[in-house]
Amino acid sequence: MWAGLAASAIGDQLFAVVLSWVAVGIFGTAAGYLSVLQAGVLVLATLLAGGWADRRGQMGVMIGADLARAACLLVAVAAWLAAGRPAGWSLVACVLVLAGGMALFRPALQASLPHLARDPALLPAANALLDTTDRIARLLGPGLVGLTASLVPLVHFVTLDAVSFLVSAGAVATIAWLHPAPKVLPRRESGLSAVLRGFAAVRRHRLLFFVLCVSGVINGAWQAAYFLGLPLMIEHDGVTGPGGTGLAAYGLVISAYGSTNLLGTLVVGNRAMPRHPARLIFVGNCLGGLGVLLLGAAGLLLAPAWQLPAFCAAAAVGAVAGPMQDIMVATLRQTELPRADIAAAVRAFILVNNLGLLLTLAAAPSLFDAIGVAPAVLLCGAAYAGAGVAGLLRFGFKSST
Repeated sequence: MWAGLAASAIGDQLFAVVLSWVAVGIFGTAAGYLSVLQAGVLVLATLLAGGWADRRGQMGVMIGADLARAACLLVAVAAWLAAGRPAGWSLVACVLVLAGGMALFRPALQASLPHLARDPALLPAANALLDTTDRIARLLGPGLVGLTASLVPLVHFVTLDAVSFLVSAGAVATIAWLHPAPKVLPRRESGLSAVLRGFAAVRRHRLLFFVLCVSGVINGAWQAAYFLGLPLMIEHDGVTGPGGTGLAAYGLVISAYGSTNLLGTLVVGNRAMPRHPARLIFVGNCLGGLGVLLLGAAGLLLAPAWQLPAFCAAAAVGAVAGPMQDIMVATLRQTELPRADIAAAVRAFILVNNLGLLLTLAAAPSLFDAIGVAPAVLLCGAAYAGAGVAGLLRFGFKSST
């Protein structure tokens, strides 16, 4: 299972780099709307397909999602080779199908982990393994493109992503054969009913429900700060990195973020589930917000010559927040919610996170223009950290339930 997911994760990162590069060439600045499209599809698929997915076995859903994504990518490769250049419609189709596949695959994977891990005490480590795999892929994928771009035609990075999905499907099918999951009585319900069931399951767990309520704010603030505010500050102030360009500086900051993000995953994943997981989750939120606040302060107060090391340090501080929340929340869902409701609960989180992203993407440009880039990043950091402070005040010294 891990081998298949690792191959798929690295393939995804290869495709993400190619998609960004090709989309800008085809659509120009409108390429940014592909991110909006992806978030919108995740929301719609979560709302509409949850009930259908829950009436099928989790392993079957994962295999189907992998095969559908592989088929769409291969169609895009065929169109690219036939025309001699990438087609805009094929990029849009890939974004649609890959986002829909993600909305089906991730809840099914989370719901299947308790069966695969067997021992609930292993779930934090199992979640950390998957989380670590994703974070390593984010570091390896772009690097592999850089190393092999002169040897591999651009179109075949898309082919490699399709092959990675086929490897993942084969791995899941093997696991389903070796360790068949117990039958779950199917529910006859609509997609909306399945999502509402997920919200109801989370609502009964006070800590998870609070995290769900603030997750949209946190995700939106994080996206706006790192993927809009940071590049704008680097470009506006002429910040340079080792390669001498703004892009090199931005890459260096993201690498600093990725390094401590990965380190945090390894540390948290090797810990047993704490007695008070809320403390770890919300201290992480506070550190994540602090990192964003430091980004904004560096952009507002420091001269360009000092901004790059300050940005790297701020990103390194904020990056530890992700694993402190993600691993604990995933483990809580898997151990303290009914097994039949785990996938529905994951969909509730996907829905709230992507709604937060959509609202942020809609409001952020106007906000950044109105008050300035660095002050807007500071505001994002205050919202992020505020969620952590509120969580500590509410749950810091209480049990999770």
